[in-house]
Amino acid sequence: MQHAHNPVQWYPWGEEALGKAKESGKPILVSIGYAACHWCHVMERESFEDEEVAAYMNEHFINIKIDREERPDLDHIYMDAVQAIAGNGGWPLNVFLTPDAKPFYGGTYFPPQKAYNRPSWKDVLMNISNAWQNRKEELMQQADNLVEHISSAGNLFGKNTIVTADDSLPLLNKEQCNTIAENILKVADTIYGGFGAAPKFPQTFTIQYLLAYGYFFKKEKALQHAEFSLQQMLNGGIYDHLAGGLARYSTDSQWLAPHFEKMLYDNALLVNVLADAFQITNNKIYADAIHKTLGFFTNEMKHPEGGFFAAMDADSEGEEGKFYVWDKKEIDAILGEDSEIYCKWFGVSEKGNWEGKNILHISTATAIFSAENNISIEVLHALIKSGNEKLLKQRIKRPAPSTDDKIILGWNALLITAFCKAAAALGDENYKNEAISLFDFVAKKFSREGMISFHTYKNNEAKHPAFLDDYAYMIQACIQLQEITGNQEYLLEAKKLTAYVLDNFENKTTGFFYYTHQHQSDIITRKVEFYDGAIPSGNSIMAENLFYLSVIFDEKEWHSRAMNLLSNILGAVVKYPSSFAVWAGSLLKQAVGINEIVITGKNIEKERSGLLREYIPNKILQSSAAEREFPLLKHKSFSGTALIYVCRNYQCQAPVININEAKMLLKN
Repeated sequence: MQHAHNPVQWYPWGEEALGKAKESGKPILVSIGYAACHWCHVMERESFEDEEVAAYMNEHFINIKIDREERPDLDHIYMDAVQAIAGNGGWPLNVFLTPDAKPFYGGTYFPPQKAYNRPSWKDVLMNISNAWQNRKEELMQQADNLVEHISSAGNLFGKNTIVTADDSLPLLNKEQCNTIAENILKVADTIYGGFGAAPKFPQTFTIQYLLAYGYFFKKEKALQHAEFSLQQMLNGGIYDHLAGGLARYSTDSQWLAPHFEKMLYDNALLVNVLADAFQITNNKIYADAIHKTLGFFTNEMKHPEGGFFAAMDADSEGEEGKFYVWDKKEIDAILGEDSEIYCKWFGVSEKGNWEGKNILHISTATAIFSAENNISIEVLHALIKSGNEKLLKQRIKRPAPSTDDKIILGWNALLITAFCKAAAALGDENYKNEAISLFDFVAKKFSREGMISFHTYKNNEAKHPAFLDDYAYMIQACIQLQEITGNQEYLLEAKKLTAYVLDNFENKTTGFFYYTHQHQSDIITRKVEFYDGAIPSGNSIMAENLFYLSVIFDEKEWHSRAMNLLSNILGAVVKYPSSFAVWAGSLLKQAVGINEIVITGKNIEKERSGLLREYIPNKILQSSAAEREFPLLKHKSFSGTALIYVCRNYQCQAPVININEAKMLLKN
């Protein structure tokens, strides 16, 4: 939609464009981007809005524009191709295809004139057109080879080694957990927090692993680095100190200068790890960040009917970050006598810290700053809070970045889980209600004939078949909803969705799951995604779901399937945990063992709320006022006061009546 006015004759991906390519014999140019992508906007201004360039593209190519978030399946396929060709990837992703949609050449951003060791876009177009006319057979062969390479990557892990209940299972043990932690900490940035060098991504799953590992194995170094990383991000410019929310990544190692777009998924995943950190430490900084981040999305990114938008752009008025940065004079005028302390706190100066402007960031601990500036912590906090409110009031008068207002099923499912985890950690009923309402919105808007079926929703229309990630995250959301509400219907929905995934997405040879539905016909190959990148792999989340639901429904085969997934990828998880951090978390939970916790009887809300506030990542929790047809709820007492059962493998210790006693049982 952003490119609708371009002189390039863009087609959507579909039968019309693919048919025209076959009919004309022209190669296809696919350009993939997303609404909040800065360099996509740059290439549009420089090349796609240029009449001469557009005329050449229209004459020699069938041009297709794809939103990567609407069609992540196509993005995965053609990103793999470009990475194989160029050794790197990113957006905009520009890839040239044969008329039957097979890739033979591609790259990312190309400038209008040769620069940055990249050819100009015009040169690329002319060279490809010339090669297509004179070396077509060679390009067709190259395309066949690329498709074979992309398809074979789906067999990177896994063989037909589905573990049955009678087979001996691979041992998931403490030594593996230790090795994973060691490998993570090898790349830890002990100066600025996080992992590796710039550009720096939040890597929330990796931090979650360190929190769980440090907690279970009493490893202070792991806990300290996890906390340090979170606090450095929350202090940095990557975090919006005025409105809340995290930008996608930092361009430097200090978390100062972000790539300013805000994505729904990043912030949902941030809330998850903040909830874990708060449960472990009870540190108010994490609770405040949860409230601020979820507040931003409920205030700024919520559809009137109830779903949440995908992203907010990095650019406004044609400049990246313009909405977020400040001149010192501007702050002085707004805050008056409070400006001196406020500017010191946020590192604001006359010359600025980013392209002559100031990105707000915190570089000094509160106690040290308080002592150095002879101001009490209470007064400092009040001054900063007041200053933030005044600057935010002024900021909202600026032309705002555009909002990508499509609603994506999987990302909203991640947000349901975030609301659930925030409700649990903070004991906040509002977040529980938000989670319930969001689930109801999704179930209503994304379903067909009683089954959740679609990937996106916009302008009162749901479209595109849902992908593996969508279903995996929805199943996870159902599990979390049941834990915080005690409503078993969410588990029945999770079971239905899991059966659907097994029927329609499973690779019967390896046991892993394809990204796309078996009946989806407009792609050249079905891919299997293993890596936990910016968002979790659908396969790693499905492994967690299968482990959990196998206990809930006593489905031993589901446990075997989950163990098969984890055991087949085990070597990579241990060796490269930063790329498989959700898998690593599953390994750790299975290694330490799963606690089955059941709360029964009358007035169980207090006990449930109390247990939810505890950090017990290796738990399965069911609570009910009456016996139901679930294995964990059978043969329990429901008649009197609330009882808490702590079990493993359906073997329960004598029930207790308060949280402290339950905690002792769990500790033992």
